[in-house]
Amino acid sequence: MVDYSVWDHIEVSDDEDDTHPNIDTASLFRWRHQARMDRMEQFQKEREDLEKAQGECKRKLSEVQRKIKELEVSGTDDAKSELQKLQQEQQGLKKEEKSCDKKLEEHRKQEKKMPWNVDTLSKEGFSKSVFNVKPEDKEETEEEKEQKHKTFVEKYEKAIKHFGMLRRWDDSQKYLSDNPHLVCEETANYLVIMCIDLEVEEKHALMEQVAHQTIVMQFILELARSLKVDPRACFRQFFTKIKTADQQYQDAFNDELEAFKVRVRERAKVRIEKAMKEYEEEERQKRLGPGGLDPADVYETLPLEMQKCFDDKNIQLLQDVISKMDPTEAKYHMQRCIDSGLWVPNSRTPEEEGDKAEEGEPVYEELKKETEEEKK
Repeated sequence: MVDYSVWDHIEVSDDEDDTHPNIDTASLFRWRHQARMDRMEQFQKEREDLEKAQGECKRKLSEVQRKIKELEVSGTDDAKSELQKLQQEQQGLKKEEKSCDKKLEEHRKQEKKMPWNVDTLSKEGFSKSVFNVKPEDKEETEEEKEQKHKTFVEKYEKAIKHFGMLRRWDDSQKYLSDNPHLVCEETANYLVIMCIDLEVEEKHALMEQVAHQTIVMQFILELARSLKVDPRACFRQFFTKIKTADQQYQDAFNDELEAFKVRVRERAKVRIEKAMKEYEEEERQKRLGPGGLDPADVYETLPLEMQKCFDDKNIQLLQDVISKMDPTEAKYHMQRCIDSGLWVPNSRTPEEEGDKAEEGEPVYEELKKETEEEKK
């Protein structure tokens, strides 16, 4: 059987009452309606206060239980004394939790007994026209996605950064209410990149703040996917849920936040290592000699006697060392020195050339000539 008792207590419309001819009927109806709305608002506020108190009690109880577990592991005398205090506090919090649960349950029962009225009897579902025409799904290409992201960021970059710097739930909710166009994948993607950039710049505290807002946006998008609605239509639902101290939901949020910060640090580390490798390669390319060899690499392969000659910049000593070496080995090392730029042939002044001509052709020039002839 259908229970129709719910219809027994309904506040009928104000304009159905008869009023005295000397009373302004319209003003009286407005006053009655406003008084009823104030009562409903006060009742709703009482429920929010009870839920807030319940959540705060659960949070304190969870914190005390965590501390008790830590002290039970330590086992010291000071820990035992502190443990007794925490156990007493735990008992008090449990009683307070039961009291909050009881008050909230009584409030819910009272809410069910409240008579319906024109404001609670029905609610507007939506106020827009809907045509039963399903648009064709079109898969976006990577180029289109990239261009869409670029255009969005160019237009709203300042607003996205402002959202990334917010800290309080209420501030974030209000800002998204004023800027609902920010509730989208493009904002989440930009915040991820922003986090990595901040970590690379070693702005760790700022990165953690933006990371928090990144997870806020990702949770909103995930909620929209699960409900199969536009993200702009459900972001308020996320803030309501996260602010009502749903411990399981908050734990999931915090776990995802910590995991995300770890991924950001790893990605930043990879980017830094890549940048360092690119810088080292650029510097190596600048060092390459005319033959395409790195002077640092060539120097490491030289015999110690030749390394000392280059360290002391002693040409005479270099000639003596080469003259004592096997000609093939000497030619090999000198050609590598030339190709790397460690040794530049014919770099002497005209006066030095004259002096050397009287002394005879240097050994390294002979080796150069022999090498050139072999190449021909």
